[in-house]
Amino acid sequence: MKVLVADDDPQILKALRIILTAHGYDVVTAGDGRAALDAAAHERPDLIVLDLGMPRLDGVSVIEAVRGWTTTPILVVSGRGDTGGKVDALDAGADDYVVKPFATEELLARIRALSRRQGDAQDEPVVRFGDVEVDLAARQVRRDGAPVRLTPTEWAVLEPLVRSPRRLVTQQTLLSAVWGPAHLRDSGYLRIHLAALRKKLEPEPSRPRHLLTEPGIGYRFVPDA
Repeated sequence: MKVLVADDDPQILKALRIILTAHGYDVVTAGDGRAALDAAAHERPDLIVLDLGMPRLDGVSVIEAVRGWTTTPILVVSGRGDTGGKVDALDAGADDYVVKPFATEELLARIRALSRRQGDAQDEPVVRFGDVEVDLAARQVRRDGAPVRLTPTEWAVLEPLVRSPRRLVTQQTLLSAVWGPAHLRDSGYLRIHLAALRKKLEPEPSRPRHLLTEPGIGYRFVPDA
């Protein structure tokens, strides 16, 4: 398994290379954001371990760029432990987040978990409703055969709904999953992103048939009968 490690701290870069190599990973390194993006494009790693505070191109920008063409798992390893930094990275498309200093065993466990998730993704279903097709493995949406571009946050809102057809998904569940437990009262976030999803996916966005609101409680995905 090939892992791209990107960090502007040479000591951390060296330590991660030694640790991962010792555990059987093929390691590629990059010392800044631009180099990380180039390595992601040319080396095609199976997983990316990424710092946020890098020169030339910050980590969030790297994540956004990479997410434009691949679903490769991204594990952020950053000294920024504040909620804002985590939310920015996860909204951009990161899959997990570890705060420095980290325990080696925790880092390895998270890498293994992301690796399993990537392997399991090959068996994910394709969900269809109306003229929309949601490919959960590829994290892609098509409407009437044409690609529909969703932002990482829109996808993060849509995915749990599509995975739970006809079941109520509460506002608190979605808010916690997408923005973290500190945002359980920020229901306005959901209204904004559900409105955007309806414009992209519903036949009549003002009269939704598939992405339904349960007022004051949550949302429900209803596929075709």
